[in-house]
Amino acid sequence: MTEAKNFTSVKEFILLGLTSHRKTQLLLFGIILIIYLLTVLGNILIIILVKVNSNLHTPMYYFLSHLAWVDMCYVTTIMPLMLTHLLTGDGAISFAFCMVQIYIAVTLGGAEILLLGVMAYDRYLAICCPLLYPVLMDKCCQLQCSSACWVTPSLVCLIYIVCLLCQNYCGPNQINSFICEVPVVLKLACSDTRIAEAIVFVIGGLFLLVPLSILLISYGFILHSVLQMKSGGWHKAFSTCGSHLIVISMFYGPLLWVYIIPKTDSAADRDKQITIFYVLITPLLNSVVYTLRNKDFHRAVAKIL
Repeated sequence: MTEAKNFTSVKEFILLGLTSHRKTQLLLFGIILIIYLLTVLGNILIIILVKVNSNLHTPMYYFLSHLAWVDMCYVTTIMPLMLTHLLTGDGAISFAFCMVQIYIAVTLGGAEILLLGVMAYDRYLAICCPLLYPVLMDKCCQLQCSSACWVTPSLVCLIYIVCLLCQNYCGPNQINSFICEVPVVLKLACSDTRIAEAIVFVIGGLFLLVPLSILLISYGFILHSVLQMKSGGWHKAFSTCGSHLIVISMFYGPLLWVYIIPKTDSAADRDKQITIFYVLITPLLNSVVYTLRNKDFHRAVAKIL
């Protein structure tokens, strides 16, 4: 019996989902399916418009197209399986697939965090250093920033996966969530997880707080510059940055709650409800905020039509 505990005996996890009520599950299936389709279509629209319209070949829209790719891949990693579980009422997911979902989702989430920081820095340069902006944010810099946003989290996420695979899972195997996430899977480990939890906390803290600091500092300088404007240009600056800040607050707030703030086991139900914001709502908001409220995209659509 002692030897058995040295090996992972759990072959699959059971995702409890948002609810066990069958009619509510079917209702959520319809709502989430609509959100998924709108998110994918909205982000595809952004990618196509940025690609085909020469007026959108600027650093801001270059990074926005990368953000659209991240959001589209992110929801496709999570929502189809979530929809399947809601439709069938069976939340089973294999151990291997759970690890794959964590790796892809955390990598894409990390890419979005870095992209939001880069986009804030881009807005800072455009508004506060307009004369140097073309030099500081040239094609080479854009490529380097976007590459770092994709590669860095994929490498860092390997540490998370190693921490998870080094644990023993001998039961229970029920996850009180609708997706596999590092904190909830670690809670199911039979072995001592203090070192793994410390690693996850430190890496998560650095990955969240460093870009967030860049965001706050950038927008602090932007706000200062905007308030110094005597012309009517501050209206456009506030509109652009205000939309960006809405998405950021909806994305960072829940992430900080789930990954950084210590909680008791009784907060599990609240955690999965908060997770909805950065899993379902933020990817949809990105496409809505950056297209429906953006005059450049309106002109691009009108030109294509």
